[in-house]
Amino acid sequence: MQNRLIFDQDHELFRDQVRKFVQKEVAPHVEHWRKQGRVDREIFRKAGDQGLLLMWADERYGGSGLTDLRYEQILYEEVIRYGDIGVFFTLHSRIVAPYLQRFGTDAQREQYLPGCVRGETILAVAMTEPDAGSDLAGMRARAEDRGDHWLLNGSKLYISNGLNADLVVVAARTQPENKYGIGLFLVEADWPGVSRTPLEKMGLDAQDTVILFFDNVRIPKANILGDATKGFAYLAEGLAEERLLGACQSLAHAQVAFDLTLEYVMSRKAFGKPIGTFQNSRFKLADLRSQLDCQQTWVDQLVLQMNAGTLSAEAAAAAKLLTSELEGRVMDECVQLHGSAGYMDEYRISRMYRDARISRIFAGTSEIMKEIIGRSLGLDDRKLK
Repeated sequence: MQNRLIFDQDHELFRDQVRKFVQKEVAPHVEHWRKQGRVDREIFRKAGDQGLLLMWADERYGGSGLTDLRYEQILYEEVIRYGDIGVFFTLHSRIVAPYLQRFGTDAQREQYLPGCVRGETILAVAMTEPDAGSDLAGMRARAEDRGDHWLLNGSKLYISNGLNADLVVVAARTQPENKYGIGLFLVEADWPGVSRTPLEKMGLDAQDTVILFFDNVRIPKANILGDATKGFAYLAEGLAEERLLGACQSLAHAQVAFDLTLEYVMSRKAFGKPIGTFQNSRFKLADLRSQLDCQQTWVDQLVLQMNAGTLSAEAAAAAKLLTSELEGRVMDECVQLHGSAGYMDEYRISRMYRDARISRIFAGTSEIMKEIIGRSLGLDDRKLK
């Protein structure tokens, strides 16, 4: 891997801290978590004790005030390398919690953020429905204003952190006549009328994914985030960062797969010599190494743009598209280079291959990313008619 230029001494010290934490507190439990279908809640509390959750949060909530995305990038890389990609600290910290920071009231932040920082309150976000995935305007879950409270009904699908979650940011329709009339609500998972059913998946075995059901759930008026009709815009505001984080995840996952495979082909022998010495192996790995280094350099620069507040939606979409597609190619080539061993779950590459498939789907499919990029070029049929 090339020498990366965006990290300073403080970042490297932080990386050492995270690596030791993951090796001690995450790695020994990965097999058990994958079998049980979720991580133990305790790992969030332990991460909170280490200051690894909501690092951006103000000190009055228990955070460190570290808004530099490079720290989250490092956390991703070390958790994936030495732990498991299904440990979703970043979903909790950088995707869901910022809704509270951006759109919440002081009272809401005081009530919930300290527990989130400590890992005692685990977060999830509920947007997707059976008929509303990438097209959020099609959602049917509804929240009705009943005067002194909101009444929530509907269901949400593919909710990550769903079993462990204590607090869920739920998107629901508040204006039936307006397809963009959506509100965001802070729903506590133990309220009457909230239920959840685990889902079995192709991969991400340690990540708890559920269907959430809401049956006449009474939501206090104090638990609406911002304007009850502007949730669609609120959701869109965080998408660029979410997609960039997805790119960081895809690259970190692909880098680990490459390293595992390089080690394997150097030790596995065929016809009396390591299979890595065959031209086919050398050429394939050389090609993957070149692509990984190029995309890592670009994504590192986008992280700096995110820190500076200059990251565009189109660049984030492009990064998510290219890195997730590269991740898929890397996994496929690495399984092939492992031969039959790559098809066996005793080898990590087999599990990683399954885990990687979702990257081209969540946070916007590859096809949606292409739409965003294409429209930024002026190729929008709504304007060209």
